[in-house]
Amino acid sequence: MNGMATQKKQEAPLLPVYLIVGEDALKRDTVMKRLRARLAALGDLSFNADEFNGETALGGDVVAACNTVPFASPVRLVEVRAADKLKKADAEQLVSYLGSPNGSTVLALVAEKLAKNTRLYKAVAACGKTAVIDCAPLKRYELPRTVRSMAVTHGVTLTEGAAVKLVDLVGEDTVHLDSELKKIALAHRGTDAVNEHEIVDMVSRTAEVKPWEFVDAFAARDVRKCLLYLGRMDSVSPHALLAMCTTRLRELVCARSMASSISLSEAGSFNQSPLVGLDTAPMNISQSPPNATLRAAHAL
Repeated sequence: MNGMATQKKQEAPLLPVYLIVGEDALKRDTVMKRLRARLAALGDLSFNADEFNGETALGGDVVAACNTVPFASPVRLVEVRAADKLKKADAEQLVSYLGSPNGSTVLALVAEKLAKNTRLYKAVAACGKTAVIDCAPLKRYELPRTVRSMAVTHGVTLTEGAAVKLVDLVGEDTVHLDSELKKIALAHRGTDAVNEHEIVDMVSRTAEVKPWEFVDAFAARDVRKCLLYLGRMDSVSPHALLAMCTTRLRELVCARSMASSISLSEAGSFNQSPLVGLDTAPMNISQSPPNATLRAAHAL
């Protein structure tokens, strides 16, 4: 049953345009590789493919390439990378073209971000239900499982701890994760799964610590973690970090005030907690001396 569904999906007719949009660069590249492979099976793309960069491309040139008749092939491919960087006048020319597109051309618009309320997005979406291909990044907690699946494609397996450590060191960029997995596959010997110690030995830290991770350590009064994280936050403004810490302290003061003024049974009667985000705060406010928290808040 699943095989029939997959075959039916693969045999779906090609649309005149696809918008491959999302912040996951690896997904975008994978989609383009599959589209190229499908078109290459129909005819030679050597003489039937054009590439443009949205930052410098002119709408008229892209439209002219789309209207070009394919040579010795039933279809041709026109790819526009960074389509979200197209100037408004150039994007409008593509919108006009999509009103009556060339049936022998597949226009692939690749973008990191493109608002759904733009005319170009709406014009693409109007061409078919599958015209817009979402390449949104995975949530951080979903990445270790995905990394383990990616590792298998390179001929190695990772333990769960190794996958978590790799994400911690490299970050959430799937292209960088895939590059590191290729290196790990070449360096690994034997058939055993790659463990966390091997990841530490083979992979250098390139990922920056997120600001909220520092704030969590700050709220937990973990000085060691704060100093460690601070050295891994080169691009974060200290003023922004100070503002986030101040906000967290205010939230903790409010939580402490509520905890002392209402009982647990009354707190449980709320349909929705007014202290959104404090449910995961590492500091236990019921055990935090109120004077210490207030002094820290006044100091800021």
